[in-house]
Amino acid sequence: MASAPSPEVLRAPLVVEFPFTRSLGPVQSAFLTGLRERTVLGVRTTDGRTLVPPVEYDPVTADEIRDLVQVSATGTVTTWAWNHEPRRGQPLDRPFAWVLVKLDGADTALLHALDAPGPEAVRTGMRVRVRWAAERTGAITDIACFEAYEGPGGGETAPHDGEFSDPVTGIVAQARLDYTYAPGRAQTAYIKALSEQRTVGERCPSCRKVYVPPRGACPTCGVATTDRVEVGPRGTVTTYCIVNIKAKNLDIEVPYVYAHIALDGADLALHARIAGIPYDQVRMGLRVEPVWTQGARFPDHYRPTGEPDADYDTYKEMV
Repeated sequence: MASAPSPEVLRAPLVVEFPFTRSLGPVQSAFLTGLRERTVLGVRTTDGRTLVPPVEYDPVTADEIRDLVQVSATGTVTTWAWNHEPRRGQPLDRPFAWVLVKLDGADTALLHALDAPGPEAVRTGMRVRVRWAAERTGAITDIACFEAYEGPGGGETAPHDGEFSDPVTGIVAQARLDYTYAPGRAQTAYIKALSEQRTVGERCPSCRKVYVPPRGACPTCGVATTDRVEVGPRGTVTTYCIVNIKAKNLDIEVPYVYAHIALDGADLALHARIAGIPYDQVRMGLRVEPVWTQGARFPDHYRPTGEPDADYDTYKEMV
């Protein structure tokens, strides 16, 4: 007897992106401003080593260190790996080598890209030099990459006061991850049920807990969960937070509330937005229900049901 075909597992591209602004201390400020001025600075530790890139505290003694020195823009490859398929935002748009380069005068190595025609042209111990970017702003990308170099080196360091006109005092760090997400058998069934305005979890055959969203296995017992259980649609707010910072590309006015909601019949709280009530009236124990929009595959938000608040003992295990 032929078995029923397994449901198609969903797949979708997903981007996690979080650009954030950070301020720079005197050492990092001098290092990045120096790159803008085609100057590579390191910092000298209490035992006389020169660290490039510089740090503000000695990694051995934890002492604060401010003794800046200028090192050469030439150096030696200490190790490398070939990148045959560069990704968006990487230093070069063609295959290149990632290299650790110990600049002349430094005691540590700097990670960057090496422009080379192929892996056969790269070796540990090869001599390289900095190729400066045509336009420099005070960032590590002011070093466009390294390139092979056969000329003389300069191992001497020179003290530097770290003073530049118009110093860089802060940077915006772009953090982004692009990947394809496959939710698996359990979450595929959960997502498909949501498109029918139903919430389906899975019960552990051992401890009998119902997990929503399901993961395909019980995190407590470590056994597969295959018994599907419809829960909700109503639930209880177990805990919550008030959001006061507007997110990029999210058309929701602040402040608003995100909460953990224990759906009736579930043993794990999921998170969702609460609306239909002033943000400062949301509370633990509030009874809520989902609000769906036309054609949506998941609830837009949850709103109060008007029922009396749930007793704390009924949801305390999920706080």
